[in-house]
Amino acid sequence: MVDVQGTVEDGFEPVRDAFAANFAERGERGAAVTVYRDGRKVVDLWAGTKDGDADPDDPRAARWEPGTAQIVRSATKGIAATVPLLLHQRGQLDLDAPVGTYWPEFKAAGKDRVLVRHLLAHRAGLPVLDTPLTPAQAIDGISGPAALAAQAPAWTPGTDHGYHAQTYSWLLGELVLRVTGRTLGAWVADEIAGPLGLDLWIGLPEAARPRVGRLAPVEAPPRPAAAGLQVRPKKAVSDAYADPNSLTSRAFGAIAPAPDENSDAYRAAELPASAGIATAPALARAYAALIGPVDGHPRLFAPATLTLARTEESAGLDRTLLVNTRFGLGFMLHGPASPLLGPGSFGHPGRGGALAFADPESGVAFGYVTNGMQRNVTADPRAQALVRALTAG
Repeated sequence: MVDVQGTVEDGFEPVRDAFAANFAERGERGAAVTVYRDGRKVVDLWAGTKDGDADPDDPRAARWEPGTAQIVRSATKGIAATVPLLLHQRGQLDLDAPVGTYWPEFKAAGKDRVLVRHLLAHRAGLPVLDTPLTPAQAIDGISGPAALAAQAPAWTPGTDHGYHAQTYSWLLGELVLRVTGRTLGAWVADEIAGPLGLDLWIGLPEAARPRVGRLAPVEAPPRPAAAGLQVRPKKAVSDAYADPNSLTSRAFGAIAPAPDENSDAYRAAELPASAGIATAPALARAYAALIGPVDGHPRLFAPATLTLARTEESAGLDRTLLVNTRFGLGFMLHGPASPLLGPGSFGHPGRGGALAFADPESGVAFGYVTNGMQRNVTADPRAQALVRALTAG
């Protein structure tokens, strides 16, 4: 039996039960989950090993501690999307302006009518690169934006949507740099993580390296332990991932060969689509601050900005993921592909496990991180078990 550490307030005991069951039934190695309700922490749990490739029965293996952080993959996208929305709220960025207004080189190859909102809602037609970037190019801050400035769209921008799995990093990163003169990671550190006291980084500083665990692949659980999810993708989806020429495969392969996510260089890189590093409390607290005050800090999103974040911009069959997805401006919305707490929830999952979101109607903000990467993209059985437990509390 795993030794679950932390606290749970009265009424949230089902979350602790589900968290323990993730280790017993769903292949969990090391993980943490935090829940805020109306700006107050009500769940804060952790267990297992710090490193996903460690033997949990080895007494020498480092254990998960309260400050243990992990790469959260695409859960980073929700934090990144907060930046342009706050810039818009401050009058520094027009969501309906062409991207080329701020980034003139981007107008090339028929992209002069791509709007800022198209980038945020995965409607820009730029999920792939004709020539993938090497891992070194992906993190140099120059090659990615240059490649996308020259890239022709895969479809007419604004007419359809397809998940920009990797290219989202360079699209949003360069836009924020052009508007503010700061990198997106620096902006998050200065304006969000610093003031709120978050253990959250897009670009890990050297001093924080010892706190970050290693990711490792783990098998997805069979039914009935899969939290009601279809853990094996449909044949069309499997075939698309296996076909190197498909939009799906090329979108996730925009960096080739695949980078070593456990390397210091990758962790230090500012990749707002995939390489954010955070603790579960930091993710939950960040989302809590979007929807309400937290410990004396005023809410980050004004009501109009909150509406923008969770108003549907894209819906239906996703050209990249080949499942039905829903997006607001930068955030994935509640739906069959990514079930959250309720119809008004907004947030973002991370491929293989992590999940962070807020549900303004209930006042709930949720953060889950893990070091065991399962083969899923938008919905993980462990995260979904925890979300379902919230409704049972």
